[in-house]
Amino acid sequence: MAQDCILLSVDDRNIATLSLNRPELHNAIDDTLALRLTRELHELGRDPSIRAIVLTGSGMNFSTGHDMQWLERLNTADDATLQQQARLLAQLMVTLDTLPKPTIAKVHGSAFGIGVGLVACCDVAISCTDSLFGFSEVKLGSIPSSIAPYIIRAIGARATRRYFITAERFNAGKAKRLGLVHQVVEADELDASLEMTLRHLLHNGPQAMVAAKQLVNDISQLGTSQAALDISIARITSVRTSEEGREGIYAYLQKRAPGWML
Repeated sequence: MAQDCILLSVDDRNIATLSLNRPELHNAIDDTLALRLTRELHELGRDPSIRAIVLTGSGMNFSTGHDMQWLERLNTADDATLQQQARLLAQLMVTLDTLPKPTIAKVHGSAFGIGVGLVACCDVAISCTDSLFGFSEVKLGSIPSSIAPYIIRAIGARATRRYFITAERFNAGKAKRLGLVHQVVEADELDASLEMTLRHLLHNGPQAMVAAKQLVNDISQLGTSQAALDISIARITSVRTSEEGREGIYAYLQKRAPGWML
């Protein structure tokens, strides 16, 4: 039986873990894996019982980017095929970025190219101190276009220009300073750091976290414009009048745990 390229597990707290599972290829991504990951994310996003999703990789590395055999096939493809494959990756990124669940990237080893894009699309990114990041596409005469919007948002246009055109690798400390990852820990502390983040998430209203994530995505480009203010007013009104919103306030006033923690 062929090895499953994605492993899914769900613990007793309804935390889902998706592991890229091509360890012999350092979790390199091809069209099959991209389609499967997109499908798994869609299904988890629609499941009301799932509280959060952890994205990680099997073996030594998180993901080293494009699969070489896939690149070889693309090198002889026509324009229509290339556009279709580009849309496939774009759909994976937007699915992860807009998923209505909290997402955490648990990064070990290397994350290159598309792998860095996956990290940038997660809400929280925790990395080992010895992890490496980079974009090698220009070395192949190509560009990392499918992940560009998310990398620019994470580290800014100026830093993105540098690392896209130099293809130099940078370590976890630099990734944290740039804003790509939020926390850097030793390898033996990675699981404990992930657990602490999950504990924080499990204390929060599930729908409130979805609404907060959507709010950031919707107004991040609007600054303090009237449109941003109008969205903010409408969203807080909607959340405060929801069943979960009222429960959260009542629980606080009554000094008890809210319903989503029971």
